[in-house]
Amino acid sequence: MTTATPEKLFEAEVKQADIDHHTPTAGAMTGHIVANLEVLADKLQMSKWYVKGMVAEQLKDLFGNLLQQAYDQKDALGTVLIDEALVAPSTQKEFTEYAMLEENGQNKYESAEWMVNDLVHDYDTENMFVTRAIKLAEKEDRPVLAQQLIGLLRDNNHNIATLQALLGNSPRAGLDEEDDED
Repeated sequence: MTTATPEKLFEAEVKQADIDHHTPTAGAMTGHIVANLEVLADKLQMSKWYVKGMVAEQLKDLFGNLLQQAYDQKDALGTVLIDEALVAPSTQKEFTEYAMLEENGQNKYESAEWMVNDLVHDYDTENMFVTRAIKLAEKEDRPVLAQQLIGLLRDNNHNIATLQALLGNSPRAGLDEEDDED
């Protein structure tokens, strides 16, 4: 009986991940979500550190709570992926490759309102992956993964509504196509 080396195991993982990302699976889609959460956490950390203005202290508290939530969500999703015999991205290279959210160092100089609006759009972008992953998990008969994703969708929707309220907006203002045409 031969034992696969760590190098061979990781090589097989990368090969399978490439296949899964070209024919989306619940695991692959959830991997994108995990990567997005890594980028989101970085953005929340930067926003917490650099936000300025009359409500900076309140926003630092909110950003800190959202940052902890993102860490917890990433850990929970990774755990469910492993429990489901799937693979969670675990390296900066994978996070960079699979994330759709983008970060930029210049954003720390933006206004508090800009930061809040940017985060609204990040949560909305994340929801595109979450809703797709939920459908794939249901199709693949992965109810535990689907439940975890439904909880993430609930949290993201709440975060969008909270951040939008800070901007004086309704929860979906500027996010849905019909709103963009007005």
